[in-house]
Amino acid sequence: MLPSDLKSEMFAGYAVEARKIVTAHLPTLRQMPLSVLPGLLRELISFDFKFPAERKARERELDYLGSLSQAQLKECFHDFSEIRLSRQLEEFEWVKLPGQFVERLSAQLWSTHQLDAFRKASSDYADRLRAAVPPEPPPIPRLGISVIGQGVTSYGEPLFRKLRPHGAYFSGIKPENGLRQLLDAVAVRAKAHPLSYGHWYVDGGEAFACEPVLACVSYEGLAGARAALLRKMQEQIEQPGMGPEALRSFLAQLRPADLGMERQGADEVLHRFEVSVLTEGSGTQIFSTVFAQWAAREALRRAQPVTMLVRFAPRQRQKPMNELLSASAKAPAEVDVIGSLVDGDFAAYYNWLNQQRLVGAEQSSFLVWFEGHSQALAIGPTMARGTESRSAADLQQVLGWMS
Repeated sequence: MLPSDLKSEMFAGYAVEARKIVTAHLPTLRQMPLSVLPGLLRELISFDFKFPAERKARERELDYLGSLSQAQLKECFHDFSEIRLSRQLEEFEWVKLPGQFVERLSAQLWSTHQLDAFRKASSDYADRLRAAVPPEPPPIPRLGISVIGQGVTSYGEPLFRKLRPHGAYFSGIKPENGLRQLLDAVAVRAKAHPLSYGHWYVDGGEAFACEPVLACVSYEGLAGARAALLRKMQEQIEQPGMGPEALRSFLAQLRPADLGMERQGADEVLHRFEVSVLTEGSGTQIFSTVFAQWAAREALRRAQPVTMLVRFAPRQRQKPMNELLSASAKAPAEVDVIGSLVDGDFAAYYNWLNQQRLVGAEQSSFLVWFEGHSQALAIGPTMARGTESRSAADLQQVLGWMS
């Protein structure tokens, strides 16, 4: 089946809002090449469970495409139309299973040496879309906070080396109640500027009491889901002929209920996000530092929040993969606090980079603190780059200087 054959009844299995937006733009979808349409449907099929920023981006994209004439639309997707597809792909149930189609398309592009052409077409289309529908600036400047080194009593090596050229290093921070000050500041900011999924708190361990105004995700809070996922992965791995591609397809189909996350009044959007973090991230199921970094990365990319507090907790020490994946292991995990500090130091740098990729980066601020210690670094429009201060100050004061 080709896109030109699409009919509204083919989307009966989509959720309410997804079905509504697809059928409203059906004339445009019918004119898109098969090499690109399932990729868009993969995003639209879960439209009901997307963050507001994602939903708005898809709506603006479809509105833009709908405003083009037939000739303009053909020119827009010309390079995608040049991609040759096999009959097996054309006959695949790509309306019902767009994600699986995209996986098979990737394999064919690789085997037929068309991957470079597809990448160029995708990049050109993204540039064109960005020029026609530029991203909207945030309502307030973004603030990112990373807290690293939980459980470390002393560390003699320099921290924040990647970030120091971009901000001010503080060596006289008063650590008392530091985490509480940061959490309170984030909560106050969220209450003053209420935004749906606009303010986040990600914890690599057990989260502190979380304000309802914050989107909260924690490693320990998902202990049951992680154990259930590891059991399912182990069962799949033990099946004959189960390869990485088949395992990835299996994980992509998991839903919150499959991991015991279904409960009355639950936030389905946030639960779907948590499942994606556990099933799409490499190591998010077994390493708390990887979980925190991946959750922050995906939240920034997808929800585009204006506030993001990420706290890194000690991860378990590296062991053979079979042992790490075993959900039935009874021995308590041996933690590596120093290794986790190093992980968190690098992850804080990546958190800042990911924040800088969002619109409004020149006005955004970023703070990283060595938990329980006197070291912190602040980046922002008001902070002099490459400077150092030994003056005594608490984190609340530093946040005030950054605003």
